[in-house]
Amino acid sequence: MSSSAIRVGLTFDLRDVYLEAGYSEIETAELDRADTIESVETALRELGYRVDRIGHIKQLAARLVAGDRWDIVFNICEGMHGIGREAQVPALLEAYQIPCVFSDSLVCAVTLHKGMTKDVVRAAGVPTPDYAVVNDPAGVKNVKLPYPLFVKPIAEGTGKGINANSKITDAAQLQRICRQLLKDYNQPVLVETFLPGREFTVGILGTGRKATALATMEIELLEGADSEVYSYNNKENCEELVHYKLLPSGKLRREVEALAVRAWRALGCRDGGRIDVRLDHSGQVNFIEVNPLAGIQPEHSDLPMMSTMIGMGYTALIGAIMNSAVLRCSVPRRAASLAA
Repeated sequence: MSSSAIRVGLTFDLRDVYLEAGYSEIETAELDRADTIESVETALRELGYRVDRIGHIKQLAARLVAGDRWDIVFNICEGMHGIGREAQVPALLEAYQIPCVFSDSLVCAVTLHKGMTKDVVRAAGVPTPDYAVVNDPAGVKNVKLPYPLFVKPIAEGTGKGINANSKITDAAQLQRICRQLLKDYNQPVLVETFLPGREFTVGILGTGRKATALATMEIELLEGADSEVYSYNNKENCEELVHYKLLPSGKLRREVEALAVRAWRALGCRDGGRIDVRLDHSGQVNFIEVNPLAGIQPEHSDLPMMSTMIGMGYTALIGAIMNSAVLRCSVPRRAASLAA
């Protein structure tokens, strides 16, 4: 069955909708702008899929109740509320037995919680910095890790809650910054050993044993950037503050990509995304975090940037992600059975 017979729903959280509803720029930092949705839809149509824009989770729920169905849903909803917000759309689709592109509800719920994510990868033997979770101000005294430390909200992305003060050098600063993050984000704080080495992000395509590294990109902070941390400010102003470059072939790249793929498989991530890693003081590669719903804005998101750098166009990248999902879910057979 050709892709033209496959009906693809497209779920997304449009940033402008939430800004108009009164949410702030930083609250909506992870959501997608209209040009991203246009780019995804255009790529899917170029690949021959029949695309139906759905929108956010409440729009999806209304469509499902009305009886609408799709062969597969290309889901990039980040969600807005709850520590399991990225899992909400996959969970709803699972209830209706509709396959979705990218990771399932369990993976999306676990990986948004950075502490639980590290529990899983460490159990699988993947190196990651020592860490503690601070649930309330009183919990700071239980942190027994050596300084310097690094702190961030436990369930945010796009560098939210990370700034020049995220590198912690003493107990007083730890107490102050943890209190501020607990207040600002109303969620636990991840405290981990600070890694002083180079930082990379690895693009991954595929699922399970078929997962492979697409490319590895180094994140090099320029003059004027928040030093030593890939902060919200550095990400939002990456054109002036960050230099991105491919890691060339060699021993380091093999080590970085082998660790990233191990972590991806251990977590059960699917189809496409990113793993962030950093070197410690001895040069050992460490897992930092995973993004199973990686940004896919063609010019500014890391995964498409990497694909462009290696000569894979945007439509080809979306095609590779779709191929993984369609084969994994046996979508052509499912579509044929529904049409019968």
